[in-house]
Amino acid sequence: MAPRHLAAFVPFLFLLLVGHCRGGKTGICYGRNADDLPSPDKVAQLIQQQSIKYVRIYDTNIDVIKAFANTSVELMVGVPNADLLAFSQYQSNVDTWLKNSILPYYPATMITYITVGAEITESPVNVSALVVPAMRNVLTALKKAGLHKKITISSTHSLGILSRSFPPSAGAFNSSYAHFLKPMLEFLMENQAPFMVDLYPYYAYQNSPSNVSLNYALFSPQSQGVIDPNTGLVYTNMFDAQVDSIFFALMALNFKTLKIMITETGWPNKGAAKETGATPDNAQTYNTNLIRHVVNDSGTPAKPGEEIDVYIFSLFNENRKPGIESERNWGLFSPDQSAIYSLDWTGRGNVDIMTGGNITSSNGTWCVASANVSETALQNGLNWACGPGDVDCSAIQPSQPCYQPDTLVSHASYAFNMYYQQNGATDVACSFGGAGVRTTKDPSYDACFYLDSGKISNINSTAPPAPTGSSPSLSGQCFTLLLPLLHIAIAAGIV
Repeated sequence: MAPRHLAAFVPFLFLLLVGHCRGGKTGICYGRNADDLPSPDKVAQLIQQQSIKYVRIYDTNIDVIKAFANTSVELMVGVPNADLLAFSQYQSNVDTWLKNSILPYYPATMITYITVGAEITESPVNVSALVVPAMRNVLTALKKAGLHKKITISSTHSLGILSRSFPPSAGAFNSSYAHFLKPMLEFLMENQAPFMVDLYPYYAYQNSPSNVSLNYALFSPQSQGVIDPNTGLVYTNMFDAQVDSIFFALMALNFKTLKIMITETGWPNKGAAKETGATPDNAQTYNTNLIRHVVNDSGTPAKPGEEIDVYIFSLFNENRKPGIESERNWGLFSPDQSAIYSLDWTGRGNVDIMTGGNITSSNGTWCVASANVSETALQNGLNWACGPGDVDCSAIQPSQPCYQPDTLVSHASYAFNMYYQQNGATDVACSFGGAGVRTTKDPSYDACFYLDSGKISNINSTAPPAPTGSSPSLSGQCFTLLLPLLHIAIAAGIV
């Protein structure tokens, strides 16, 4: 019989580790600056059909909040900049707002965050002095209702809050914002709330394509690494560089433990003639790679393995937004609810390797390495597939069925095809920056079998996965952590 204290302690450790292994959250921004969108009830149904669990809205519209009742979707609601004056002046204004807009619908609608103000440094009217007093009044109202431990308060910012973002280690906040920024950061620390920021690698690429490559902006495996000269850290994508610039800016003000949350990021699916990067393929590539990056807890070079939550902008194209063409075309869906491009929210492609579920047929096609590209391009693609791409590359390790012939083309072909099949067998999944090509000829040979038609199999694997130069996937890390506890639990007679 196991000691009583052990029997109580092991389940606790299981819960602790399962929480640690949940991976970052990926949500969606539901903007409504359009005159042709479906009703909130239909939108809530669409979001549930897509298995999206986290949604950000920009106000407290009653119809929207009611639509998400009893859906298990966690909602982030917002106090618009136009309301900051009233919220900062009188506590009674906030108490009335909470009574009318939140309390009647909570907890049936799972409101978990309130953003007080949005990108206030970009506002045409200077409201920066109002945001922290408004946040304090919202906190007071939540305390009166007993919800201050259940609903988190913060405020969102653009990257423009920095005076410098490159190299990331030189990230620094604009000193002209110090009057409200320091009190806000102290408020966030006191209340264990995240620093919320909206990041757009697209604009970094669009505004300076000669300095920021498309591959770097899209998380492409063909991206050339950028070295931070101060730290020696290597950045393979713009998203990580932007996140770390915020981290270093916070660290310079002694707030390095403050969690960072990305409340907007994405890529436009259409743009003006000069916006050549705004395409459905690029939008799909960016958001697919982003979700995988978040779910796998890849972290950033400055904070490897750090869990980060992200909200993708946006759910719909919004035809009333002003500005250039791309401003109206960030949506995953058209107003008629048809998908502009597909997106896998699990971050693991269209197939669950462990269960074989949700399989998409490749219709008898495979993806192999091109014979017309450089060895560097192939090696970059191979490293990415076996690393961030989350491919099990154990079959191309020494003594395994696909190790011979021991050539870069052969090993890359196997890895490319695994990634291709696991990610819906689409053109995008076989791009590898031009290093991959689709074929209808089965490349299997001897005892080395290449997957096709979505058939996920471990027939080539006779050893534990050991991808070269890569870190274990999130699921692998969690299994490694939980396995010893499982043995303890069995020995204790608990399971």
